Amino acid sequence: MIGKTYENINFLQNALDGTWLRNEAISNNIANVNTPGYKKITVEFENMLKDQISSSSVSLKVTDDKHIGSSNSVDNFQPLVKVNRNTSARKDGNNVNIDVEMGDLAKNSIMYDGLIRQISRKFTGIKTIIQEGGK
Repeated sequence: MIGKTYENINFLQNALDGTWLRNEAISNNIANVNTPGYKKITVEFENMLKDQISSSSVSLKVTDDKHIGSSNSVDNFQPLVKVNRNTSARKDGNNVNIDVEMGDLAKNSIMYDGLIRQISRKFTGIKTIIQEGGK
């Protein structure tokens, strides 16, 4: 049971890592809104997390290079960072729309805060189990 709890925490940690990386990308986009030729950076990770959930029935952990591992393991999580080179919003080649970026930043911040609350609840539950389990 405790193993499942830590697996859930690791999953939430991966989601936090993805939202943090996305926050950095959005911040870079906002900082370069007036930089000629700058191209918007996006971070995708939600579909990878969905794949982890759907394939979490068998999870193998690799502790040695010679072991056969699972490609969907929580340990192998890596968000996908993309540079959008196909569009230009202005004549100078920059494709950052400040209104879209500010909306994405707000949405990402809400997601990050929600994930922090979920992890906090998990650790509070573990703490309660430890404190009350010995009584």
